[in-house]
Amino acid sequence: MSKHDTYAALDDFVDAHFDEQVRFVQELVRVPTDTPPGDNTPHARRTRELLAAFGFEAQAHEVPAALVHDYGLQSLTNLVVQRRYGPLGRIVALNAHGDVVPPGEGWSHDPYGGVIVDGKLYGRAAAVSKCDFSTFAFATRALEAAGRPRAGGIDLLFTYDEEYGGLLGPGWLLEQGLTRPDLEIAAGFSYQVVTAHNGCLQLEAAVHGKMGHAAVPHTAVDALQAANRVLSALYEENRRLEQHRSAVKGISHGYVNVGQIAGGTNTNVVPGKVVLKIDRRMIPEEDPAQVEAALRALIERAATGLPGVRVEIRRLLLAHAMKPLPGNRPLVEALCRHASAVFGEPVEAWGTPLYTDARLFSERGIPAVIYGAGPRTVLESNAKRADEHIVLEDLRRATKVVARTLADLLGG
Repeated sequence: MSKHDTYAALDDFVDAHFDEQVRFVQELVRVPTDTPPGDNTPHARRTRELLAAFGFEAQAHEVPAALVHDYGLQSLTNLVVQRRYGPLGRIVALNAHGDVVPPGEGWSHDPYGGVIVDGKLYGRAAAVSKCDFSTFAFATRALEAAGRPRAGGIDLLFTYDEEYGGLLGPGWLLEQGLTRPDLEIAAGFSYQVVTAHNGCLQLEAAVHGKMGHAAVPHTAVDALQAANRVLSALYEENRRLEQHRSAVKGISHGYVNVGQIAGGTNTNVVPGKVVLKIDRRMIPEEDPAQVEAALRALIERAATGLPGVRVEIRRLLLAHAMKPLPGNRPLVEALCRHASAVFGEPVEAWGTPLYTDARLFSERGIPAVIYGAGPRTVLESNAKRADEHIVLEDLRRATKVVARTLADLLGG
C-alpha cells in the first residue's frame, strides 16, 4: 500500500468512527475530575471501561495513597495502554491528562453534560485535555485498522495531575519504568506544533506581623501593610521582565502573578498574617535556580522594610521550561506536514507560554512535542473558564493528523 493509500485509509477510519469518538469524549466529560479536590480514580475506572469496549486493555497504576495525600490530592490512578507491533522500531508515547480546575461560575451549559451545540462539544476538560484521550486512542485504532505496523509500538498514557505539576502522573510512570518511550506527543492545540514552553515557579510567602485591636493600631504590626509593599515590588518586577524577551517564537517574556491572597481575622482587627501565592513564569532562556533566588530576595527585602515584620517563603512548585531536543525532528516534520495538509493552512513549530507535562519527558532526554485537538488558542477554547468547548471538526482533523504521523513514525 502506498503512503497516499495509507493516509486515505486512516482518514476513512476516522470519519467512519467519528460519531463513536464523540460519544467517547462525552462520556469522559460526564465524570468530574475537579482538582482540587483531586479524587480522579473514578474517572480512570470509567476510561478503562470505555477503552476495553474496543479492545484496548489499560493497565491501572494506582499511586500510593501516602504520596497522593502529601501532594494534596485524594486519589490518583494512571492508565497505560501498551500496543506492540514488533521487537524493533520506535516506541511513541501519547500523553493526555484528565485532571482539571473546578468549573466555576458563568456556564451556559452543564459543565459535565457534554452537550453539543453548533458543532461544539461543551464541558470542563472538553478542550484540555479529555478530547485528546480520544484523539490518541482513535488515531491508534485507525493505524491498526489500516494495517498494523511491522515494528515499534505505542504507549497511551492517561494521567491525572497536570494541574499539580505532573510528578505523580507521567513523572511517576517514567520514574517507575512503566513507560520507556523514544518519542512523545502530549495533548495540545491543532493549529500549532509546540516544541518549547515556559517554566513555572510557584511560591507561598507568609508575611507575619502582630495582631491587634483596630482602636489601638500602635500596639500591632500590620502584616497587610508589609504585604502591600511585597505586592508593589512584585508588580514593579514585571516592568523589568518585559525588557527581557525570549528568542522562541510564540513566547514573549517572564511574568509574576499573585493568584491568591489570604489574611486577617476581622474588620476591626489589625491583620497579623497575610499569605500570598505567587506564580512566576520563566522563559526558556532563564535559569530556574537564579530566578528563585532573586524572587526570594526581592520578597524578603520588601517585606522586612517595616519593624516587627518577618516573612516565611516556601516553594509550591517548580516546573522547568521545555526546550527542543535534537531528536524531535521526525515528530515535528511529520506533524507539521500532515497538519498543514489536513487543515489546509500552514502549521509550524511554535512555543507556548504555558507549562505542561511534556517537559518531564524532555528532561529525561526523550524528544517531545505538544499537539492535539484544541483550537488556535487557550482563549478560544475557554479552558479554565466558563463554557470550555472543543470544535468537533478540529477533533476530527487532529485525529487524522496524529494517525498519519504514527504511520510515518512506525512504518505502518
